[in-house]
Amino acid sequence: KKAEELGCVVFMHPQGIPELSKRLAGNGGLTNVIGNPLETTIFLSHLIFDGTLDRFPGLKVCAAHGGGYLPSYAARSDYGCNRFPENCKAIKKHPTEYLRQLYFDSMVFTPEGLRHLVAECGASQIMIGTDYPFPWSTTTVDHVLQTPGLSDAQKRAILGETAAKLLKIG
Repeated sequence: KKAEELGCVVFMHPQGIPELSKRLAGNGGLTNVIGNPLETTIFLSHLIFDGTLDRFPGLKVCAAHGGGYLPSYAARSDYGCNRFPENCKAIKKHPTEYLRQLYFDSMVFTPEGLRHLVAECGASQIMIGTDYPFPWSTTTVDHVLQTPGLSDAQKRAILGETAAKLLKIG
């Protein structure tokens, strides 16, 4: 409520899921590679399904990791509400509609991933992401510039216009 009143942006970056640490242990760095996007997905799904985004429609939340798995699997949430409406009593619209109310960083690693994120959420909801100080990428700007199918306006939005508007930077 206070974040909405102040008009501030809440940036969500996961810290890990202690309950899954045993399951994610072993090779592959799964606590980071799978766990962080999963925690982002869980966080955003709770914001949606618990009705938080309906109660606070002006809340500005930006999620790391391109929104985790949610943008790629949001249609399953819609179908779940159609199939099991009792699980969706706290929300006023289809779960996918809330994606246009949230913001996401662009850390999805491939041109197709970024194109898909834009298709699901809109370029106006995506901002450049670096995951700094962690060495995930040194080509985040090139990643946006070289994604086929994005218009110049969409590239400008992702590279700075969306962030400037959201953060009220002239």
